[in-house]
Amino acid sequence: MLRTEQPDLVHLVAMPDQWRELMPMVSELGVPACIVEKPIACGVEDWRFLCELEAQTSTKFGVGKQYRWHPDFTNCRQAVESGELGKIRLLDFSCGMNLTAQGTHIIDWAMSLNNDSPIVRVFGTASGAESLDNGYPAPDTTSCQVLFENGVYGFWNTGFTSPRVMDDDAIYKHCRVAAYGENGHVLFEEFSRWEIATIGVTENGVQTPDSWRAKNDLAQANLTQAMFDWIEDDTRPVETNLKLALHQFNAVLGIYASAISYKPIDLPFDPPADLDSQLLEVLAR
Repeated sequence: MLRTEQPDLVHLVAMPDQWRELMPMVSELGVPACIVEKPIACGVEDWRFLCELEAQTSTKFGVGKQYRWHPDFTNCRQAVESGELGKIRLLDFSCGMNLTAQGTHIIDWAMSLNNDSPIVRVFGTASGAESLDNGYPAPDTTSCQVLFENGVYGFWNTGFTSPRVMDDDAIYKHCRVAAYGENGHVLFEEFSRWEIATIGVTENGVQTPDSWRAKNDLAQANLTQAMFDWIEDDTRPVETNLKLALHQFNAVLGIYASAISYKPIDLPFDPPADLDSQLLEVLAR
């Protein structure tokens, strides 16, 4: 199909352990652009392989973290960028699912609210090995302090110990991010509500199942358009590009190393080849 149709853009909708076969195929066949679902990697070996691919491919790879284009999230980000909140002091982001199932979503939200300042240090812990052996392998729960290059700190929590944002047992419905500034805060909860609060002014709204579906579709359409814009103009890379996603997954690997060593990990981090097996050994004790 790729050889015959020669599409401008391919969307890889598959499980994470299939990227290593599909992404090189897309690259070798000269597809101009490709959206890959998340997480971008499952472990150290995947991450190293894709770092090498990113460095040499001519295909423009973006990752399907479409919520950067969600209307309510966009309003929150614009409030931050406008300076209404003053200087950002703290980011707090969490999810009910594990670090690879949803954790790479919410670190992207946090970075988006922080002008994509790179992560320079993580100090985290992890527990539970049950979900290491599924389609989205990660510890059952993690908790991490994050330091960004611009001096902003963040708290990154995943799994069953994370805050519940609504009265619903479905673990996937508890994704949230908040940015706290000198003059107020913004809050975005994927399935619940959003809020922008500054001195004397508060805007907010509630997500319904219908509004969630419509806004998610719009976000996906806008991500797709951003990929076409990148094809037309090399100076306009999609915000959720592969290089940024690999940086975010490097932070995930840093959390694993921190949980094993009980020490903060500076980024960029060169993980040992056996980091995944070390983590399993520690969590299975």
